Amino acid sequence: MKISLLTLLLLSFHCLLYIQGTMAQDKNPEDNANVWQSPDEDILKILHAPLLPTTSISPTKTHMLLTDPIIYPTLSELAAPMLKLAGIRVNPKNNYYHGRHGGTSPRILTIKNGKTVPLNIPERAEVMSADWAIDGQRFALSVGFEDRIELWMGDISGHVEKVPDMILNPLMDETVKWFPDQQKILVRRINDRGAAPQKPVIPSGPKILEDSGASARSTYESRNLLETAHDDELFTYYSQCELVIYNTKTKRKRVVGPAASYRYASISPDGKYLLVERLKKPWSHEVAWWRFANDIEVWDLEGKLVKTVVNQPLANEVPVHGVITGPRYVSWQPTTPHTLFWMEALDGGNPVAEVPFRDRLMRWKAPFDDQPEEVFKAEHRIQATIWGQSDGMLMVYQRERIKRWRYVWLLNVDKGTSRQWFDLNENDSYNDPGFPLFTQLENGNYVFKVEDGSIYFRGQGGTNDGDRPFVDKRNMETGETERIFRCVADKYEYFVDFGEESNSFIMSSESPTEVPNFYLAKFGQSIKAEAGEGTRAITKRPITKFKDPSPELRQIENKIVRYQRKDSVELSFQLLLPPDYKEGTRVPTVVYAYPLEYSGAETAGQVRGSSNRFMRIYGPSHKYFLMRGYAVLDNTAMPMVGDPETVYDSFVPQLAADAEAAVAKAVDMGIADPDRIGIIGHSHGGLMVANLLAHTDLFCAGIARSGSYNKTNQPYGFQGERRSLFEATQSYIDCSPTFFADKVNEPVLIIHGDDDSNPGTLTFQSEVFYEAVRGSGGTARLVLLPFEDHGYRAKESIEHVLWEQINWFDKYVKNRKITDASAKEKKP
Repeated sequence: MKISLLTLLLLSFHCLLYIQGTMAQDKNPEDNANVWQSPDEDILKILHAPLLPTTSISPTKTHMLLTDPIIYPTLSELAAPMLKLAGIRVNPKNNYYHGRHGGTSPRILTIKNGKTVPLNIPERAEVMSADWAIDGQRFALSVGFEDRIELWMGDISGHVEKVPDMILNPLMDETVKWFPDQQKILVRRINDRGAAPQKPVIPSGPKILEDSGASARSTYESRNLLETAHDDELFTYYSQCELVIYNTKTKRKRVVGPAASYRYASISPDGKYLLVERLKKPWSHEVAWWRFANDIEVWDLEGKLVKTVVNQPLANEVPVHGVITGPRYVSWQPTTPHTLFWMEALDGGNPVAEVPFRDRLMRWKAPFDDQPEEVFKAEHRIQATIWGQSDGMLMVYQRERIKRWRYVWLLNVDKGTSRQWFDLNENDSYNDPGFPLFTQLENGNYVFKVEDGSIYFRGQGGTNDGDRPFVDKRNMETGETERIFRCVADKYEYFVDFGEESNSFIMSSESPTEVPNFYLAKFGQSIKAEAGEGTRAITKRPITKFKDPSPELRQIENKIVRYQRKDSVELSFQLLLPPDYKEGTRVPTVVYAYPLEYSGAETAGQVRGSSNRFMRIYGPSHKYFLMRGYAVLDNTAMPMVGDPETVYDSFVPQLAADAEAAVAKAVDMGIADPDRIGIIGHSHGGLMVANLLAHTDLFCAGIARSGSYNKTNQPYGFQGERRSLFEATQSYIDCSPTFFADKVNEPVLIIHGDDDSNPGTLTFQSEVFYEAVRGSGGTARLVLLPFEDHGYRAKESIEHVLWEQINWFDKYVKNRKITDASAKEKKP
């Protein structure tokens, strides 16, 4: 083992020396010019087609706020100064998340008549977020500019105005929250903080890490961390803000919280108290901000301390897949004036500790003179709590880690009652009842909707033929359900929200040929229906009339195909056929997949997704191959079935079996040419690509993006692997294609963001894998995208990736018989 790791270190070193000259040494220098490339115009037209608007519906369901999203920043924007501050990437110009955008051309649409009114914000400004008052007449806007984010107020008439002296800090929490009186708002305002700290010419000292007797912790905490004393100063500067109460009627401001690094602040349901969470120094260089030490306190509206809930220490030794000790997710009960609830671990936060109860739920009532009381003990980890409309009604979601099982309990915390309501495999999409629908109380808080002793649930509605979303009324006492809505079989429709009138609701409807649009629907009389179908007659009329931005995609055929792998596990893929495809013709084929873990074959084989969606293509998608005559096997099932503790022992054999079954099915259908099939994947899918090229001969080429190819670099778990490197050394090696790079005898295109912050897929993983394949005589091409993170965002990057992908598969898949007639013999 030591020799293998040393070898990898040497490979990494040689890679750094070699990478600069790689392009010049290639036999096709024309293909490797170090300049940005773009695909052909027909691809660019689809890539840059207008996006459908984003929507925000008013609480009264009478109006919508529409904006046109921006998703492709320019490379120059990504190349501008960016700060890595304790788990986030910050744009120092506007104190916002680096590379993120809002929407332009904001307008108000009236649901009854479809009339739209523009909101006149300044040119080049973007709406970053919108927060409605409960009356549905007014809203607060976070409006972004190049160098700041401002607070604006508006109403449904279209009137908007800037609030003077209100520059917002959106890092870590929402910028605006309405008080229950719906007149005042709590604002995170950047104070007059002076100039940002300047980087010293000479560091104050060396970078030092030291630990003693520490326990294993998840590597997923280790991204964009603070490293130097200057980083600490920058985090203080960009995370701090004031908490300001702004009266939207009188337009008066009052500072209630002096400048500090506020992680969170919320208003009690009666509007008398604030629950405030403040980060406290010293800042850690080992974990992200959400694990920093913090104080959680209750304040009055003058900013005076009422009670300290907890002084939480630095959580730098949370076990892998564990939680912090002490109170977590402290929040107000929305149906009482001022009562706090939180979860607390009973197992030291350690998921493998053997204990009778893993979590408990705590309550603390104002004025907080008594001790907090325990109201419920949970056998398994509490994932979520959801309050109901009635006082004391609480839904608790627990998760059993070993079985991947979900348990849903109903509590009445006022009466002290609790009972398990239902449970299911968390991967069972066919029997998943969904999640509760919410309604808004007069104080602005959201709770699950209860009517006639029943709770409304909305679900995806997985079936053998694809997803068919539904809405059920589930009786709390009997568990009996009434299906009041279900997507029709030949479309993809889903419930958005209840409407203004009691028997109405807003829905979205689309099909392969119909643009997604919103509709105002009404429930009619009860009708006879087959099991699982909707029992109410429904009529609808359009609210929006969005147009098709890419009509050329409507010629693509999309259907779900089911099949089995050799051990009888049910599998499926979505078969996409290129425009003008002639039945019976074999065409070059692209397989796209992402491996997932399942406890049993029953859930692994369930169909996910729908062939009735309206196709839209974003970013560096594999679906663009359809426009070049390829068939695409999309969402190809690649399940890893087995004991969650040991499933990665069979990762590669199961991958091979999954891929073999998919390829065999596409070939048997007379669609795929067995000699012209390529495979593509991103992140964990990139690992899949590399392993399949190393261990099978099913594909003639591959594209691996932002992958992780040596799992020994993640010693304390990766993806669904729960064991450490030291507990499952051989499994870590077997999953790592870098150790088998000499067996990759098909061309592989390796793409990676040159600034990947994901600890499991740091950029050097691709560099070392490339060097290992190349050094073993294989055919490989490495493309590192400047300034890009784990996913690719810049316009130039996405265009270039599309050019690379299409050229690679055109050369090594589509035209393989011409350009690669002397292909290597099959491996034994």
